[in-house]
Amino acid sequence: MTVTMSSQPFGDTLRVVGIDPGSRLLGWGVVESHGSRLRHIDNGVIVPPVDADLPSRLLYLHQGVVQVITDYQPNCAAVEDVFLAKNAQSALKLGQARGVALLAAAVFRLPVFEYAPTSIKRSVVGNGRADKHQVQQMVRALLGLAETAQEDASDALAVAICHCHQLPFERALKNRVRPATNKRTR
Repeated sequence: MTVTMSSQPFGDTLRVVGIDPGSRLLGWGVVESHGSRLRHIDNGVIVPPVDADLPSRLLYLHQGVVQVITDYQPNCAAVEDVFLAKNAQSALKLGQARGVALLAAAVFRLPVFEYAPTSIKRSVVGNGRADKHQVQQMVRALLGLAETAQEDASDALAVAICHCHQLPFERALKNRVRPATNKRTR
């Protein structure tokens, strides 16, 4: 398989695929950022067959994420980090679904950025403990959506928005922290 994707600088416009991983439902959302303006491109949910075993579900999820990346050509991927689950089995399956998403991004050589759920909520809503409904409403408002996106797709859009909000700060820090050059001596 020969795959080439953007390793070039983002420039002024950034296209991010946000991913909310899950082994039963994997939400995805594509957002463009131009300066402080956000534009919704598309979103959806990848739903493997209910009766499929775990390896088949993971393969289905991988193929779905690869298709999204192929169709929308993002510059990077933003993925929700694992939260502390009460059930160890659920945490393992979530980790496997995240791995599938990370692998799909790596196949296309996309830079991957990971964000904790509280960071995403704080970036989108202003409160790291916001509930799902608040996140959905802010995603709708920030992107000017006519309708509220499905919950998992809305979460994925929130991950993409979080990355778009974080990037200017990361660039500013990178530009401020420069090695000292041309020191003057007296």
